[in-house]
Amino acid sequence: MFRIRLLESPMPTGSKDPDVLLAWLLDSMGLVKRKSEGMSIEDEQGALHRLMRETLLREPLRGWDTKALGDACGLSQTGMHHQLVKLKESGLVSAETKGRWHIHVLRGGSISAAVDLVSAQARAILDLRLSELAAAIAESDERMAVAGEDEEFGFRVGVAEPGATADGEDRLDALMRDLGLNGERAKPDERLARQLFEEMAPSGRAMTLLTLADKTSDSRSRVQRTVERMRAMGIAERVPMLDRIAQDVYAGLMRQHDARGEEWLMTRGGLGRLDESVSKALIAGVRKKSLNIEKVQDILAQVPLDAQRVLLNTLGGRMPYGIRIAGRDGAAVKERVMRRADRTLRRLRTVAQRLDESLAA
Repeated sequence: MFRIRLLESPMPTGSKDPDVLLAWLLDSMGLVKRKSEGMSIEDEQGALHRLMRETLLREPLRGWDTKALGDACGLSQTGMHHQLVKLKESGLVSAETKGRWHIHVLRGGSISAAVDLVSAQARAILDLRLSELAAAIAESDERMAVAGEDEEFGFRVGVAEPGATADGEDRLDALMRDLGLNGERAKPDERLARQLFEEMAPSGRAMTLLTLADKTSDSRSRVQRTVERMRAMGIAERVPMLDRIAQDVYAGLMRQHDARGEEWLMTRGGLGRLDESVSKALIAGVRKKSLNIEKVQDILAQVPLDAQRVLLNTLGGRMPYGIRIAGRDGAAVKERVMRRADRTLRRLRTVAQRLDESLAA
């Protein structure tokens, strides 16, 4: 069964060191642990890196049996089996049976050819799996009414061809697992990613992390981690909740007026930076205790969004953000993810070609 993880990371620009290039490829295909998850990069990727460097990259089509591979790179039979499973699942290595031995080769006879084949297979499978995901996302023009402000996350997605459905799960459960949305160490009965997706997919409105935690009856920290995986994949994004700004500005005005007075509001509170008609209307409402959320919203309607953010910050508040599905419909979400996947696959092919050139030199 084909299975890899695509992980976007900065390319090793300008490097011709085969070890650096190979390390980047193995990391970007999710075949070794990330540095942040364990020890040094040398310790983490040592076994697989050594296996590729000492055998398959040197003689791609020699036809390596398990014993020859183990002897060349110093791995035990158990270690060899573990590494070969990953290489065969990723599509870099293929095997055939000769007698009682499995004979392994680097697909296509070079690392660039192998990555080309992996890239084509990964793209086709991801397209198939994203079509499943897209079918569950409701169309909504309201959802995208406000422009998103999602910072660029390092792209990360699991790519796995459909397999047999496990006991107690359905196809959506399997999809969440295969796309990597449950996390790398998820328990078999993990359902949080599915619950969050089912809350957001039919909704036309963004929801805060606290709201999502309440709806799924889970902790805010676990919801945040799962949402971050969705944002890294590109199916969800963060968006400012503009309808909450007036509420938070009103609360800040009343609180700071009672604590610090009108002079502070006009200076350090930020009202003095606004158009005079706006600041006077706000101050008058606070002084007369006639201000409410609706009036604040009407007064701020003529104020640019960036200025509203600054005012909220100077009053001691923060821009309220929500999480939403990152597209008006499933097709838009699928296109967004495929665009990021294509960028990562192009980088894989570029580095693989450079690695072949470096080995030839």
